[in-house]
Amino acid sequence: MRIERRDPAARVAEHHRNGAGVVRVGYPIGIRTAPVVARELVTPRMLRLTLKGPELAGFHSYQADDHVAIVFPDPDGTRRLPVPNDELMLDWPKPSVTTRKYTVRRYDAGARELDLDIVLHEGGVAAAWAATVAVGDEVAVAGPPGAKAFPHSYGHYVFAVDATALPAAARWLEESPADVSAQLVIETDDPAEHAYPLAERAGAEVTWLVREDGRSSLADTVRSLTLPQVPSFLFAAGEAGDIKPLRRWSAGRMDALFTGYWKRGVAGLED
Repeated sequence: MRIERRDPAARVAEHHRNGAGVVRVGYPIGIRTAPVVARELVTPRMLRLTLKGPELAGFHSYQADDHVAIVFPDPDGTRRLPVPNDELMLDWPKPSVTTRKYTVRRYDAGARELDLDIVLHEGGVAAAWAATVAVGDEVAVAGPPGAKAFPHSYGHYVFAVDATALPAAARWLEESPADVSAQLVIETDDPAEHAYPLAERAGAEVTWLVREDGRSSLADTVRSLTLPQVPSFLFAAGEAGDIKPLRRWSAGRMDALFTGYWKRGVAGLED
C-alpha cells in the first residue's frame, strides 16, 4: 500500500488537534550526512550528539517519538548509503548495511541542528561507536520515515518507558499542550540516569524506577496508578517484554501506542 508522504507537517498537526487514536503519517524519507558539532553526557549513561550542517535543511520531524537510522560504515570503512527514489523513499544497498534507530530528541530547522540521545552500555555496534565518535566526524542519518501520530487532545497521558524512550517522553513534555495532565513512569538500570533533564510542568508527575537484578517493575507500577476520570492515552516504549503486560491492562481502558525499542538478547530489533 502506497503511503502519502506529502505535506506531513499539516497532516500531523491536524491529527494532534482533532484526531483519534494512532495514525501513521509518512514523511519524505531522506538520507543526510552532517558532522558532529557537540557531544555531551546528559547523564553518566546517556550521550547527546548534536549534528549540524546544510544537509539537514528540509529535515522532517513532527512527533515526539520520530526516529532516524544511523547508517554505519562497513568494517573496512566503506560508506554505502541508501539512495532517494521517485517515491520519496530510499533504495537500500545490498548486502544490507548496519543501522541502528534513535529518537529525534530535538530538531532546530533554523539552526539546522539535530540532537540524538544515545544510551551507553556494554557491547553493541552503536554503543561502541558512540563512545568514540568525535566532534567533526561525519554521521549519516536516514529518515525519519514518518510518525505514529497520536492526538494532543486527550485529558490525560500515561508514559511507561525505560531509558531508551526517555528522549521521546522528554520531547513530548516540551511540545504537548500545557493544560493536559500526565503520569510518567520511567525505569532505568542505574539511579544515575534519573538525572536526565525533564521539563517541569503543572499536572505532570514522574515516578522513577530502577531494575533490580534485571527484573522490571514497570508494568506493575503503571497498573497500580490511580487515573483521573477523563479520556486517557498510554505511550509504552522500551524493552519489548517489559511493556507487553500493559497491552491487556490498557485494552478497553484507554487508547495506546506500544513500541518495543529493544529486546533482551536481540540486536537491532525491528518492532
